[in-house]
Amino acid sequence: MIATPTIALNDGRHIPQLGLGTWQIPNANAARTVAEALVIGYRHVDTASIYQNEQGVGQGIAASGIARDQIFVTTKLWNADHGYDSALCALDRSLASLKLDAVDLYLIHWPCPAQGKALESWKALIQAQRDGKAKSIGVSNFRAEDLERIIGETSVTPSVNQIELHPWLQQRALRELHARHGIITESWSPLARGGNLLDSATLGSIADKHHKTVAQVVLRWHMQSGLVVIPKSTHPERLRENLALLDFTLDDADLGAIAKLDADKRLGPNPAVFA
Repeated sequence: MIATPTIALNDGRHIPQLGLGTWQIPNANAARTVAEALVIGYRHVDTASIYQNEQGVGQGIAASGIARDQIFVTTKLWNADHGYDSALCALDRSLASLKLDAVDLYLIHWPCPAQGKALESWKALIQAQRDGKAKSIGVSNFRAEDLERIIGETSVTPSVNQIELHPWLQQRALRELHARHGIITESWSPLARGGNLLDSATLGSIADKHHKTVAQVVLRWHMQSGLVVIPKSTHPERLRENLALLDFTLDDADLGAIAKLDADKRLGPNPAVFA
């Protein structure tokens, strides 16, 4: 088993830097995948109510035999549940599906600016943390203006902002803002699934140099950049491959070459308009 490093959050807790993403894993397959991942060494599982697999994720956690206090579990508030009371009710439903008393991290999945309810939702998450139902709280896909508003209105800073981030979309300005506020950046779609990033000649050359796969190079880049990364896979061999990132280091030349791949290329929805 490979022990992955952790990163300190601004609330004093720690998050494993490498986790298992479960987007697009059907509920029927989630229990097996999550249990397998935990057995081989993962200690961080990311789900969301909209993924419709929280029940399977919870079953996998229970079946793994790993102590609950050794597993970092994240889930998220969906767009239709924005608002103070509805956000608290949504968290209760997620906890019931997961069969957990609390999650380690609860995120607002999207800011949904057209709804204008993100601030009320954030106040609900603050209350959920006080109630012990969410040990840490954060956001996902929030832009600079979204972050500044909720921090300014509540004086409570999210511990995490989970955003689309990969070598084609490196989000340097937003990451700098996170650093100023003490917010950890977490990367979703870290391998730019849906694109052909893994066919990059630049990344292929770096992978050959280190005798690693291109996916391992990209995930290692996330980790060396201080990011939390949550690649998704349902295949045991790929789960192990994604975990094997600690026995090599990208050098300055590698990092410089990857920096040049940034094209501000978003593959997922635009947070400014997604509702």
